[in-house]
Amino acid sequence: MLPQIKLIVTLVLVLVCGTTASSMSKKENLPSDEFARRRAVFLEELRELDACAIFHTAPQYQRNHDVEFPYRQDSDFFYLTGWTQMQGVLLLTPQENSENGEEVSMFVLPRIPKREVWTGPKAGIDEAMVLPGIDQAYDYGDFYTHLGKLIKGYERLVISHGSDLVFEHEFEENFKSIRSRPSIVQEASSLLKSYRLIKSDHEINALQKAIDVTHQSLEEVLPLIPGLSFEYEVQAAIEYGFARRGAERMGFPSIVGAGKNATYLHYEDNHGTLLAGDLLLMDIGAEWNYYSADISRTVPISGKFSSEQSAIYQLVLDAQYAAIELVKPGTSWRIPHERAIEVITSGLVDLGLLEGDPTDLIQEKAYRKFFMHGTSHWLGLDVHDAGGWVGDDGKPHILKPGMVLTVEPGIYIIESEDVDQKWWNIGVRIEDDVLVTPKGHRVLSQSIPKTIQEIETLMQP
Repeated sequence: MLPQIKLIVTLVLVLVCGTTASSMSKKENLPSDEFARRRAVFLEELRELDACAIFHTAPQYQRNHDVEFPYRQDSDFFYLTGWTQMQGVLLLTPQENSENGEEVSMFVLPRIPKREVWTGPKAGIDEAMVLPGIDQAYDYGDFYTHLGKLIKGYERLVISHGSDLVFEHEFEENFKSIRSRPSIVQEASSLLKSYRLIKSDHEINALQKAIDVTHQSLEEVLPLIPGLSFEYEVQAAIEYGFARRGAERMGFPSIVGAGKNATYLHYEDNHGTLLAGDLLLMDIGAEWNYYSADISRTVPISGKFSSEQSAIYQLVLDAQYAAIELVKPGTSWRIPHERAIEVITSGLVDLGLLEGDPTDLIQEKAYRKFFMHGTSHWLGLDVHDAGGWVGDDGKPHILKPGMVLTVEPGIYIIESEDVDQKWWNIGVRIEDDVLVTPKGHRVLSQSIPKTIQEIETLMQP
């Protein structure tokens, strides 16, 4: 059998038959009372602030004539409602006695049978009304009719426009006409981010499923890479694995960079050629119930690392191991990054890529020639999740149980006159998703192969 035909047959068999029955099981959504619990907690803070809150859905973006981009709900709106339809408003109006007042109102589009001929059934007012913890559901078109009465008497308004510029402009115009309106207006994200930083058991389960789907899809594709020709073939096979396993979408555009392209941090094209002897860097993540995985793996296209590639890869892996060990409650989230810098700088000196005392080189930030990004970011509903780099006290966040962050050191060596040619175009990033636990941490992506031996063994035909 010709090698090309053999490869095609192998690819078809893997993509059609490769998953287990468990990976194809029926998808379970987050329980609706999870969103009611989140609103109840947030309502208590609003009550203390004498504040009401408004959250709007994400806009629908038009791609070109009569074609829209696939819709994805605003993360803050989804966090508090679980509602995935466009054109909606959540209005939170805490009362002195929560049993005697309307605290949670939703304004959504009514169902229109003529429109559903095109779109299929869509949830509407009746479906919103039966959600746990919803006091009243209205027609979205009646929002401004009820707004003045519902927000009357509050000192503060907390608002998220959902990045919908049309709504933002309309709201500002209508808000000015309300006589008894809140005197203080602030962005909702400044309050909600502290809640989104700590994940519930249901959120962790969704993240774990997204990671498992990513793991399964990646691992079944790795053995095929030595026989593929282009970056987009790898991308297509991985993303097909996501879709076949029930992921609603990618958590972010896939990065699949070979050779020189692996040295670009957020490479976008994915149309480069796969050449034996080069490395392939893949930064990918499936989204499950709106929660995103974020995994990076770097592999040799031929199936075996060269000595220089092995040296750089092992250095990045050692830095990652050292950084992960420092993920625990009570530690600044910056500490793992600082440890990764120490390991990488010392290693680059040992390899001759940097010269000098590692301590001095760190102070001079000399490592940034090869390692120019942070080691971690928060992970959740957004791949770079809400939370920011500092807490309310202006100091770096202290890790707490329930936080989830990535740990992703990297080394990227571009062609340069002051670097030996044997190192050129080696780009390595290794990224895992880590949960902070009461006693330390748990690597949610622990089962995804990443040692040199594991990768080389998996990639053999």
